[in-house]
Amino acid sequence: MSFPLEPDRAAREQWLQRVGRFVNDHIEQLPDTPAVGAVGEEGLRVAEQVSRPIPETPLEGGIERTLEILAQAVPASLNTVGPGYLAYIPGGGIYAAALADLISDCVNRYTGLSAAAPALCRLEADVLSWLAAEFGYGPEARGVLLSGGSLANLSAIVVAREKHFGRSGDFRHATAYTSTEAHRSVSKAAALAGIPLDNIRELPVDGRYRLDTRALADSIRSDRQTGLRPFLVIAAAGTTNTGAIDPLDEVADLCADLDLWFHADAAYGGAFVLCKEGRRLLAGIERADSITFDPHKGMFLPYGTGCLLVKDGRHLRRAHQFDASYLQDFDKLDRSREAPSATDYGPELSRDYRGLRLWLPLMLHGAAAFREALAEKLELARHFHAGLKQLIADGADLEIIDEPQLSIVAFRLTRRKHEPLESWNARNIDFQDRINSRKRVFLSSTVLPVADGLACTLRICVLSFRTHADRVNACLRDVHESIETHG
Repeated sequence: MSFPLEPDRAAREQWLQRVGRFVNDHIEQLPDTPAVGAVGEEGLRVAEQVSRPIPETPLEGGIERTLEILAQAVPASLNTVGPGYLAYIPGGGIYAAALADLISDCVNRYTGLSAAAPALCRLEADVLSWLAAEFGYGPEARGVLLSGGSLANLSAIVVAREKHFGRSGDFRHATAYTSTEAHRSVSKAAALAGIPLDNIRELPVDGRYRLDTRALADSIRSDRQTGLRPFLVIAAAGTTNTGAIDPLDEVADLCADLDLWFHADAAYGGAFVLCKEGRRLLAGIERADSITFDPHKGMFLPYGTGCLLVKDGRHLRRAHQFDASYLQDFDKLDRSREAPSATDYGPELSRDYRGLRLWLPLMLHGAAAFREALAEKLELARHFHAGLKQLIADGADLEIIDEPQLSIVAFRLTRRKHEPLESWNARNIDFQDRINSRKRVFLSSTVLPVADGLACTLRICVLSFRTHADRVNACLRDVHESIETHG
């Protein structure tokens, strides 16, 4: 009898060998691959070319034809794993993590409950305990690996809500605070957690785009006087726009005085606690009640690897633990020494085994390799900043928004005298296009407030483990030459 979904060993080895060659060829070609692939109209044309009906029988040509289709599809995208990708927040996807996913997917063990896979869950718990300690948390801390910062922020808000309001369901007066520079997932998560949109305060920032703590204190006092119930402050430990770090110690003091939950959104910046300079820059983060951190950013893992850490793990468990009669069989086992179950600390019951994505790379490379890479990224951002300052000293019409607080540098062309905002923005968009058209690097842009509106601003984020000094120097050359040709 034939079982089509159970290929024999020869077929499996052939597929594995061919896929391995495809992946290794892709990695070897990355230094010479354009920093941005075919997107927009060109990408849509490729999408039409590769699209085909799902067949009832295996695709003719098998694995070879399948990989030919993927070889067309992959370049029609942002090249997020290449050394020249300096846009948004780069995601690395280190090879060891891909091996971990292959192992995890093939053994396919259930890791929602530790009793179902005690040893595998212990490996994940070991990584979470290590991360908690790196952030300055004690042994009472607990963590959970989630799909990313969006779900981690949502879970953190649920924990804070549970602590202050229980499960009453009445959150009409619940009020949360963040800044205008917060990631968009923050307000979205608060709304999904049942906090009224009118009660989500996005407060002003200072000249370095950090949360204004005086405005925060004033807003909290004002809201309490009107009968609202402030319960949560979300500070950024590295904003997406400029890499700004909110005054963490000041926020911690205020939250302690007013009995508010302090959550640090360190999805981008959190990884830098692994290196000495980053830990100095993020001083005070250990005082947060909870921390969002994305290993798929600063630890270079594949997308879909987020983390929430809570200083007092009892709060995390209280907000997420639910029982079910169909799980009673596990209660027959000796569970006294098992690792914490992910389902008791997060929203998922069924989940992929994300822990191996962290554990295997740490075993194969060691923690020091990550510390060194992150220290390098901080230094490269400073190097780029110094290079821009030199261009300005040499007469380039550029302005730098701020010195790098982490590994993001924001800059733009200077505004001409009496130049309309629309014209200034158009020149900066053209400036960005000129840089990116050289295809050695890919930069993204944002808008930042100025006196008469929002100004288009270019930004680089140095975070790929494949980005080194040669590519940052190439970026500086492209910036310089794009200014010269702009006229």
